[in-house]
Amino acid sequence: MLQLRSSFWRVAHGREIELGPRGVIMAIINVTPDSFSDGGRYESVDAAVEHALQSVSEGAAIIDIGGESTRPGATEISPAQEQSRVLPVIEALRGKSDALISIDTYRAESARLAVGAGAHIINDVFGLQKDAEIAKVSSDTGAGLCLMHTGREREKLPDVIADQYHFLVRSLEIAAQAGVMRERIVLDPGFGFAKDADENLELMARFAELQRFGLPLLAGTSRKRFVGAVTGRNAADRDVATAASSALLRLQGAAVFRVHNVAINRDALAVADAMLAARREYERREG
Repeated sequence: MLQLRSSFWRVAHGREIELGPRGVIMAIINVTPDSFSDGGRYESVDAAVEHALQSVSEGAAIIDIGGESTRPGATEISPAQEQSRVLPVIEALRGKSDALISIDTYRAESARLAVGAGAHIINDVFGLQKDAEIAKVSSDTGAGLCLMHTGREREKLPDVIADQYHFLVRSLEIAAQAGVMRERIVLDPGFGFAKDADENLELMARFAELQRFGLPLLAGTSRKRFVGAVTGRNAADRDVATAASSALLRLQGAAVFRVHNVAINRDALAVADAMLAARREYERREG
């Protein structure tokens, strides 16, 4: 069984979070009208903050706030629109909880303003390869970086793991050139981003191979289309299958789990973590 390493993710405003001993939940807060499973439900500041605090009470350690839908075919919005949606939510959340705040953006200026408003982490779905200045924002502010793999806007290699390395090595080079320390970086293989159902399932099956990066890994399977392809369920009814995928990926080394339904994933991860702990105890006894 895979041995999970413990490390601390260093993030902005002098904060850190331990990754490794237990699965860490990042709750999705979409401040958008058109996200694929919950668009429009949390558009107002009050609704978004209430949902964020509820997620924390259910076990989320990180709140990921996004102002632009990243679903396939979504309409791109202006930086000003994005900022008008997310900044008031970050400002309202600051001080209301000990949870870390993440900004889901691929724009450097939005990232900089979000960190200034109180965000601790920048979650970039283009892995610094759409706006490399995000790396400088992290270097300047100490913000944690989540670098996601995507197949969008480029040609992919035929092997799913080879393509992960091809893309993410470049992301890490951009981060290093900007002076971002590795202790501030988490990698996300980008389930669902220009990957078909078979590719996503193979990525799940081979997830442990990504441990060669030597960095913490984030899993974001929540309500994704490939989960629906396996179960035949609509987006809103995929939480049980999402929780199953979270537990399976935990056993393959995932450290952070980006999810819509915190409570069900918390319980699934608790079982996976208990199993890992029992395995460690057995191995300790057996020497």
